Amino acid sequence: MPEEMARHRHVIDTAKSTSALFGFAEMATPIFEFTDVFARPLGESSDVVTKETYSFTDRGGEGLTLRPEGTAGVVRALISAGLTQTLPQKFFYAGPMFRYERPQKGRMRQFHQVGVELLGPREPLADAEVIELGALMLDRLGVLEHCTLHLNSLGDAESRQDYRLALVKYLEGHKSKLSEDSVRRLELNPLRILDSKDEGDRALLAGAPEMSAYLNAASKEHAVRVRACLDEAGVSCIEDPRLVRGLDYYCHTAFEFITDALGAQGTVLGGGRYDGLSETLGGPAVAGVGWAAGVERLALLADTAVSLPEPVVLIALGDGSVSSLAGLAANLRRRGVRAEMPYSGNLGKQMKRADKLNAKCVVIQGSEELERGMVILRDMTDGSQEEVPVARVIELIASRMGRE
Repeated sequence: MPEEMARHRHVIDTAKSTSALFGFAEMATPIFEFTDVFARPLGESSDVVTKETYSFTDRGGEGLTLRPEGTAGVVRALISAGLTQTLPQKFFYAGPMFRYERPQKGRMRQFHQVGVELLGPREPLADAEVIELGALMLDRLGVLEHCTLHLNSLGDAESRQDYRLALVKYLEGHKSKLSEDSVRRLELNPLRILDSKDEGDRALLAGAPEMSAYLNAASKEHAVRVRACLDEAGVSCIEDPRLVRGLDYYCHTAFEFITDALGAQGTVLGGGRYDGLSETLGGPAVAGVGWAAGVERLALLADTAVSLPEPVVLIALGDGSVSSLAGLAANLRRRGVRAEMPYSGNLGKQMKRADKLNAKCVVIQGSEELERGMVILRDMTDGSQEEVPVARVIELIASRMGRE
């Protein structure tokens, strides 16, 4: 509805304008793609694919899926458009996503995200830049003060493999105590167990090995340089060794801005580096880093009241004045002034309508004023009014509304 839509638009416009400061240009991917675009990178056995995607077969027998997230579609578009030879590419996007989840506050089956993807650079500066972008956007929305940035390094492929072996060895020794979901993940994607919400799993994980102990020299250097760039940019964070991205193409930096301002602790913006995603989708090796943020959650947190501009209300007293004021209203709108005409009612009712609309001024014209080419211009802030020629009223109103 309009009030909620205005808050959503405020979030999206703020994200877009902030992204532009970093050189990110807006693009859009289809709302539905071939199922493989999501199933291949997310994994056929992942929770998103098995439990949450809206997938269907179209009349041509093609498997299609409503997009559950934005990154895979952006990278698919990069490959399809032949842009892998003109890197780096910086993209901003906004739009609806779809997941079959239990609806709750801030979480819906059709929800909206804003996001950025920086494709090409492998340097730590790229990681820091997208995190800084997210922090600045949240700050401009008045949300950053309610959030804490959690940061972790997942290391490169070699580091991740060494850690995976150590984690599996530890969890195998406690397999009987793991939740059903975590037992399944132990075979398919053990790193995802680190993100388990099950209380029993979380108790076991307190004694699990940490990723930081398995980072090789190159991975440690990457993490140190990301942190150094963030420090210089004035972006504070806390190290979170349990913060993971379970998919194999994620590496090095993982991050989330987390808030408890909505009740239960929740992530409002999250992302990371995904250097292997392009290859998973059949493209060449292209490094990538980015984030996505939920518009609904940000709209609930944002402290900015958004409303329509104050209008000029034009009241016609008599049929003859309707067309005259309709033309006047059209000219005002061309000057960038919001102009509204009540459709019916006596002068008293129409003035109440103008007051309810928070009108800055009111133009009144009856048959007598119409004959003389005049209107009554009333200032709603102090109640003063004057009779002015129709030829001058646009100039006077534009001046008062700051539209000279």
